[in-house]
Amino acid sequence: MREKSIQLSPSILASDFTDIRQTLRLISSCELDYVHLDVMDGMFVPNITFGPKFIKDMRAHSDLIFDAHLMIEEPERYIRNFADAGCDIISVHKEATKHLNRVISMIKDEGKEAGVAINPSTSVFEIENDLASIDYVLVMSVNPGFGGQSFIAGSLRKIRQLDEIRRAEGYEFRIMVDGGVSLKNHIALKEAGADVLVTGEAFFRAEDKRAFIEEIES
Repeated sequence: MREKSIQLSPSILASDFTDIRQTLRLISSCELDYVHLDVMDGMFVPNITFGPKFIKDMRAHSDLIFDAHLMIEEPERYIRNFADAGCDIISVHKEATKHLNRVISMIKDEGKEAGVAINPSTSVFEIENDLASIDYVLVMSVNPGFGGQSFIAGSLRKIRQLDEIRRAEGYEFRIMVDGGVSLKNHIALKEAGADVLVTGEAFFRAEDKRAFIEEIES
C-alpha cells in the first residue's frame, strides 16, 4: 500500500452489481487500496443489499482491502460470517447493538480490524469509551440506507472532535467519512482530520476517475 495523505474507499453500492468483477478491476486499476461494502438488512435501514455469500464470491477476484459497513440489527449474530467471507475491516453501528464492546471484541477475535459507525444524530461522546480499542470510526455524513444523498455539514464538527480526542489521548484509530463526499468538500474533510473518504456516485460517475482521485489525494 503506497503512502497517501488521504485514501478513498469506493462504495460498490453505486456500481453495477451485474458486473462486479469489472468494478473490482476498475478500482484496482486506479491504484486504490480499499473497496467499501455496504451491507443492509432492511431493518436497521430501509434498504437491502447483499450478504456474506456475495462478499465471499468477490473475495475470489480481488486482493483489495474489503471494508465492510454492516448496517444491520444485532450485528453480533453475523460477525463470524463476514469474517469468514473475507472482510478485512468490519464496522458496526453504535445504534444497532446493545453490547458494542462485546461486538468489537468479536471482530478482533476473528483477526479483523474493528470499526464503529455513528449516525448523524449520534454524538461522538457516546463512543468515547470505545475509542482506545477500535481501528476506525466511520462518521456517517448522511442518514444511512441510500446513496446519492447530500452531505450533512454538521459532520465536520464530529470529525474535528474525534481528531482532537485522538491527538490528546494518543489513540491510533482512523477516521472514515461516508456520505456525500465530493470534490466540493474533500478539502474541508481532510482539514478536519479525515483519513479515509468513502465515495460512491462521485467516483463512479466521474468521467476521468484518475483526475478525480488525484484531486482528492493531492
